[in-house]
Amino acid sequence: MLCIAVAPESRKLGKVDLLNAAPQCDLIEFRLDRLGKEPDIPDLMAGISKPMLLSCRRRQDGGAWDDSEDERLTMLRSAIVAGPAYIELELDIAEKVPRFGKTKRVISYTSLNKPLANLEQVYEKAVKAKADVVKFVGPTPTLEAAWPLLAAVSKKREVPVVGMGLDQSGLMFSLLGRKHGSPWIYAALEKGLEAYAGQQTVTDLDETYHWQDIGPQTRFIAVIGFGSTETRAVKTLNAAFKALSLNIRCLPIEIGSTEKLGQMLDTLHINVILPNAKTGERVLALAPHLEEATRISQFADLLVKQQDGWHAYSTLWRSVLRAIELSLGATTPEDRPLDRRNVMIIGAGGLSQSVAYGVQRRKGMMSITSSDDAAAQLMAQMFNARFVPVANMYDTLADVVVIAEATSNRTDREKTRVNPSYLRPNMTVTDLSDIPNDTPLLEEARIRGCKVVEPMAVFREHLASLFKSVSGKELPADIAAGLVRQGE
Repeated sequence: MLCIAVAPESRKLGKVDLLNAAPQCDLIEFRLDRLGKEPDIPDLMAGISKPMLLSCRRRQDGGAWDDSEDERLTMLRSAIVAGPAYIELELDIAEKVPRFGKTKRVISYTSLNKPLANLEQVYEKAVKAKADVVKFVGPTPTLEAAWPLLAAVSKKREVPVVGMGLDQSGLMFSLLGRKHGSPWIYAALEKGLEAYAGQQTVTDLDETYHWQDIGPQTRFIAVIGFGSTETRAVKTLNAAFKALSLNIRCLPIEIGSTEKLGQMLDTLHINVILPNAKTGERVLALAPHLEEATRISQFADLLVKQQDGWHAYSTLWRSVLRAIELSLGATTPEDRPLDRRNVMIIGAGGLSQSVAYGVQRRKGMMSITSSDDAAAQLMAQMFNARFVPVANMYDTLADVVVIAEATSNRTDREKTRVNPSYLRPNMTVTDLSDIPNDTPLLEEARIRGCKVVEPMAVFREHLASLFKSVSGKELPADIAAGLVRQGE
């Protein structure tokens, strides 16, 4: 089930929110803590087609209640008399509000700032307090931090458990909760009405994650990161999985320590990881088997668990080189238009090294520069390329310029600044620093008559490659076309 929580500031707005929420969910949580005066609960509930859960949250539990505790308890007792499907009571006050009628008791425990701990002990106390459902709320910034909460929800129990992970990573818990049997998960009615910063809306869950299709047999692939690039990738891949009736969905995650990552992924039966630019080097600690491109670049964008352990692959370079070669006139995969062309690679991190590996295979003549001269020199030695100190970059001619620095993995100080005066009309230019988004430098490149390799073209090629690696099928053409329209 899906639960939408509404927390209006007036009875009039509350009725509107309830009417708007009812068609989009299975359960509505109506929070009383922001109302200016005691509401007419029977009137608010009248005409609402979905069951309701009433709550009144204190500040310490993430709510807005500022009046006395005695007044709050009185409101909760009155709320039960109205006959909602559920009443939510914090563990420490549950015994002060007796059971009444058919209303079920959700006994909650919230920790806003500290990781949830000792949940089995809390669960037992909630059961003794006559809970019909036990609810846990806490921060889940990484898969590791969310693990106790997930374990609590996924375990089969006489009294079921629901959970709410805070911040944007709460989505990770919600989708896992859906797969592993949580009675309901939470979503915001719309932007601006989130229970916490970063909470997904019901539209997000429907259109990007297709949450209703997720069940015990759904296979998750882990996508690391919650940025706009990762979300666009997830939306595209999920749409393709759904279009081809594949019971596979993307699970956005954040990772902390990699020490127990493999064990947790095994428990969740996840055998594919798509790292982002920020984690493409760090996840290598998980994989004992590295393909040649990954071993040389020390960067991976695809990890697959096989019988002998995790295998790490670097695939983005193929999409980058394919897009560049098409722009240079290649008509078949055998064409090598980079052969003997001067290629300037700007950057010296894992992504840059991955691209350099591809240019070397295509017989391009490489020059390498970066804000970090020492790193660029080391990378140049690695690929038998020309090292160009960043101060000398503007004296170095190039046919192709590839900016291969991922901004999510570098501070602003570390990012190599490229003055547009470097760009010449005969150059082919691409900027991977914010893929698939356009950048100011590419705008300048167009103005100066350069041939621009669009980041969206690279991104589309890359997603098609990843989709085939995961599913064994081609990315549907209409979904690829829709991805391009998203970037317009």
